[in-house]
Amino acid sequence: MHLRTRVKICGITRSEDAIEAARLGVDALGMVFYAKSSRNINSTQAKAICRVLPGFVTPVALFLNPEESLVRQVLAEVDIDCLQFHGNESVEFCESFGKPYIKALGIEGVEDIEALFDQYSSARSVLLDSHGAGEAGGTGESFDWSTIPENLRQKIILAGGLKPDNVADAINQVRPYAVDLSSGVESAPGIKDSDLMMRLMKEVKRVDCG
Repeated sequence: MHLRTRVKICGITRSEDAIEAARLGVDALGMVFYAKSSRNINSTQAKAICRVLPGFVTPVALFLNPEESLVRQVLAEVDIDCLQFHGNESVEFCESFGKPYIKALGIEGVEDIEALFDQYSSARSVLLDSHGAGEAGGTGESFDWSTIPENLRQKIILAGGLKPDNVADAINQVRPYAVDLSSGVESAPGIKDSDLMMRLMKEVKRVDCG
């Protein structure tokens, strides 16, 4: 029997989108703290988003090669449950904040996914995306899911080019622990579309129950 696929929606910038995502059953919401991102927010915006989240919805703070001081500032000002690192951060850096963390791995050009996975064995989860190592991700491009080793599939968060139209295929082929979407459920960068989020959750539930 296939276990329930968890769902994370990243790039949340508005409280109303967070409320709607939670209502639809999304498990985790990502907030971006990376100045070059079109979905970047500050601590004040993040606090407002976290304030409206019900229990059991996990707020995640996303960084890319941040200064330590930025991470510590966000943790001091926002009630964050989990960190997500998208750059070339070392294991020691990721572990240094005393919070569960997700390590995003861009697999473009990577020959040994298992070695990368093992390097970040202390991560709560490893997220696989289509971008190159240390790059920003969020390109909306998918990758060849067949390259993911079978023994890792139930341990990963699958990202990269996912949307309501292809998420069922992704889950059927990979059977990941979770899927992560951003642009695939947006009407504009950082603006989530309620209908797309609803279609996403229906598709995930349909394939899980199939």
